[in-house]
Amino acid sequence: MMLLSRTMCCALLAVVLAGAEVGAAPYPTALINIDARDATDLSGKWHYIVDPLKMGVTRANSRRYAVFQDVAGPENQADFLEYNFDASPRMLIPGDWNGQDVSLTWYDGLVWFRRTIEIDELRAGRQFLHFGAANYKALVYINGEKVGEHEGGFTPFAFDVTENLVVGQNSIVVGVDSEHNSSSIPSPVVDWKNYGGITRPVHLVSVAESYVHDYFVRLDSDGRMRADVRLGGGKVGNRTVRVDIPDLGIKLRGKSDQSGSVTFAVDAPDKLQRWSPATPKLYDVIVSAAGDQVSDKIGFRTLAIDGSNILLNGEPIFLRGISIHEETIGAIPSRAMNEARARELLSIAKQDLNANFVRLAHYPHAAIMTRIADELGLMVWSEIPVYWDIDFENPDTLATAKQMQQENIIRDRNRASIVFWSVGNETPQTDVRLAFLEELISDVRQLDATRLVTAALHRVRNEGRANVVDDPLGKLIDVVSVNTYQGWYGNMSLDRVPGVEWRNPSGKPFLFSEFGAGALYGFHDADMEKFSEEFQAEYYRVTLEMASKVPGLSGLSPWILKDFQSPRRMHGRFQEYWNRKGIISPQGHKKAAFFVLGDWYKELASRGGISE
Repeated sequence: MMLLSRTMCCALLAVVLAGAEVGAAPYPTALINIDARDATDLSGKWHYIVDPLKMGVTRANSRRYAVFQDVAGPENQADFLEYNFDASPRMLIPGDWNGQDVSLTWYDGLVWFRRTIEIDELRAGRQFLHFGAANYKALVYINGEKVGEHEGGFTPFAFDVTENLVVGQNSIVVGVDSEHNSSSIPSPVVDWKNYGGITRPVHLVSVAESYVHDYFVRLDSDGRMRADVRLGGGKVGNRTVRVDIPDLGIKLRGKSDQSGSVTFAVDAPDKLQRWSPATPKLYDVIVSAAGDQVSDKIGFRTLAIDGSNILLNGEPIFLRGISIHEETIGAIPSRAMNEARARELLSIAKQDLNANFVRLAHYPHAAIMTRIADELGLMVWSEIPVYWDIDFENPDTLATAKQMQQENIIRDRNRASIVFWSVGNETPQTDVRLAFLEELISDVRQLDATRLVTAALHRVRNEGRANVVDDPLGKLIDVVSVNTYQGWYGNMSLDRVPGVEWRNPSGKPFLFSEFGAGALYGFHDADMEKFSEEFQAEYYRVTLEMASKVPGLSGLSPWILKDFQSPRRMHGRFQEYWNRKGIISPQGHKKAAFFVLGDWYKELASRGGISE
């Protein structure tokens, strides 16, 4: 690579490296940081048509069933149509259909959505139709013409619709199919509710003909600040690119290579305040090129491993965590996570539970979650839903996983809060699974070498009273994490849990990525029947006692903050299709176990030598 040096106003040396590398999967079409761009929010009520037989796909050649054409007819009997968007009901987008239409509470299948927009004049530059996420497969049409499709229910995607828009009324039709199959990620059987629909915001984004597609600004372990910028559109080569961090006096200038990429490096100034849970400092960063400009708020910190320790900004840190599903608080929960709902969940973790870490399971959560984690000072575990027994032998499944992982990383790698990229949860110990995950791990490190790679393991080998965590995947990841439920599943009594020993032969940092027990809020039993608050609280006491004895333990993220819906949990007395392992109820009421964990975390935080 060519090295160019320039003298900046802050008298620091900047080096421009042409040609940032990208992962093996197709580069994501989604722009990052939509809120900082010229974007029209298409949130609101969209008409919808439920298509349980998927006629709009299987009979797409028949005008009678071609829902995506959004024809106004019928004008006569010969032109009879089986659909009419204008006569159909409406629901809020972003939002899942499960909580908005009682008939769709457990529906898995295809629903068509339509919204019309009026355009007075066609704008110069390029127009993108951007989706925060749609679960699981999306077919997107404008004015009856297909503009693209996307698979993966939790990551952003976008299509260039510059040539599809017209002056006057434009019809946007999106078919969303929530049904999974054996090659999907995840597969059909999971332990959470499969919320279908356009679950995250939709925007029509206007950019210049050449524009800032994405960027990655960070502090590397060598003490240098680096910024990768990638341009999109036409004429991306030899364009002046600027990165400014006004509060630090940093002004970087360089030229893009023929692919539209440029990388800057500059020594970190002495006055840089590093991001941490105790001081979650964010800096205004401005990236501009070719008449386009995007502003962001970014924190700078370093992560490293020293034996069994995780180092944040060079100091050991213990992760006082909790796991969270993307589900709002309320009797009828939703996956539509706005700022208020995200702040409510994360503030309970940070302020009430005394946590400094959240595991956002088991899929990429909404961008607003990681934004608020940045602001509040919560470290984040982010993972893709390579979950249980997906089809590890299927190359199409691997391609989907690689694309999903790349879309997630590129969206969120500017978020200082993210400390782990997780490549999977509770996957079987097979050679084909190991090869599958090895490819994903390689891609993670190519896309972002500043974070640690992990996965939630669950198979252990017993040696007497000791659980030995020797999954071969442990050799490939940076942090060994394991899910354990002794005292809840199986026959172990609670009084035996504190004596359970753990061995981690890898010598790497070790986490309990899950442990937990169910409790129905308000159910009390002095004899500690399972599903009583007393049993759950005692489970937490003995499990935390066990954890306190584990040598080299770097943190934990118990399962889970809030009860969440799951069709696998059919027990009529205690569950009623809710997983009750939350330490708060669906409405946000705190169970007894919440205070056990919160007090333990408060004590940990107060001890000398444990970083905030």
